[in-house]
Amino acid sequence: MDLRTPDPNPGWLSDDELSQVRRRMPILCVEAIPVRVDGLGKISEVGLLLRASPEGAMSRMLVTGRVMYGETVREALFRHLEKDLGPMAFPLLPTTPLPAQVAEYFPLPGMSPFTDERQHAVSLVFIVPVTGSCDPRQDALEITWLTPEDAVSDANMAEMEGGRGTLLRSALYGTGAL
Repeated sequence: MDLRTPDPNPGWLSDDELSQVRRRMPILCVEAIPVRVDGLGKISEVGLLLRASPEGAMSRMLVTGRVMYGETVREALFRHLEKDLGPMAFPLLPTTPLPAQVAEYFPLPGMSPFTDERQHAVSLVFIVPVTGSCDPRQDALEITWLTPEDAVSDANMAEMEGGRGTLLRSALYGTGAL
């Protein structure tokens, strides 16, 4: 049983077409690490989403999704932030979409620290401050705000699939938050 809400605009590809494309070429994705910052711009909290897989397994995730044909990276980032965090999250998107990290996901383990059994994907990863209230939607059940140290604890990293815990730790180190 699929627990996710169907996307009203799935990128102009049917599920079968998307499956065929995923078998033939890398998919461009964006990922966002929602954060709260203090007055000096230092990260004080990191938001991790709780999601249920179609099989009912629970995991911690980042905001993530595909960039659709004809959509800018900035538009895709905003769309996924609003879809996962709600319209009142008020993300502060960067003026220039320069990612904090780039992750390459492979369907087979061992090629990189990042795996996605569905596809080969290249993901542009952004750290995005949010200033409003977050009301997770779609397949995100809740968002938990943690200190940067708690976000990368062994327990939380074990709950993150596909190597995203490693990605989170690396991105936060890059900001000086850890």
